[in-house]
Amino acid sequence: MIVIDGQNSDVNAKNFGNLEELLVHVASGDSLKDRIVTDVLVNNESFSEVYPHQAEDISLEEVKQLEIRSVASSEFALNISSELGKVLQLMESASRTISELFRSGEDTEALEMYQDLIDVTRDFLSMVSVLRNESGISDMERVEENVEEITSLFSEMIEVSENEDWILLADLLEFEFQASVGKWQPLLEELRGRLQQKAEAA
Repeated sequence: MIVIDGQNSDVNAKNFGNLEELLVHVASGDSLKDRIVTDVLVNNESFSEVYPHQAEDISLEEVKQLEIRSVASSEFALNISSELGKVLQLMESASRTISELFRSGEDTEALEMYQDLIDVTRDFLSMVSVLRNESGISDMERVEENVEEITSLFSEMIEVSENEDWILLADLLEFEFQASVGKWQPLLEELRGRLQQKAEAA
C-alpha cells in the first residue's frame, strides 16, 4: 500500500523493480507537484539513505507499506526563512567571539570556532539558494548583491586563514563579516513577508 499525505495512492508497486524506481515515479507525479518531501516511511519506519542509491538495493517484496509526507514548497520556504534569522544571530555572535579570541592569542580555540562558522556560513548560503529556487524571489536584486558580498568576503577570509594572519582575520570578522551579516536581517523580514503572502494564497 502506498500512502501520500494521508491519501491512498493508485500507483501499483508491482510495476517497479525496486524502491528507488518507485520513489522517483511518485516524486514526479501530480500528487507531489510544487511540494517538498519531508518524510518517507517504509513499513511504518522512517527511511533515509545511509549511502547514495540505497533505495535501489531494496526490493519491493520487502515493502509492505510506503508512506510519503510532504509540505507545499511555499510553506517549506517560509519555514526556512524563519530558521535563517536564527542562523544570522549565530553567525554574528560567533564572529564577534572568534575575533576576540584571536586578538587575545587563543588561536586554537578561535580556529575551532572559526571552522564551525565556515560550516554555518555554507549552510546559510545553501538555505538562501533553496529559498531562491523554491519561492520565486530571484527578482530581488539585493538578495543577489548580498550573496555576492558574503561569498566574496568568505573567500577572502579563507585565503587569510591559510596565510595564518590571525589579526587580519579578526579584523575581517569584526568589521566586514559582521556588517555583511547585518545587511541580511531587513532583507529576511521582507522575504518572510513575501513568502507568507505566497503561502496564504496557495
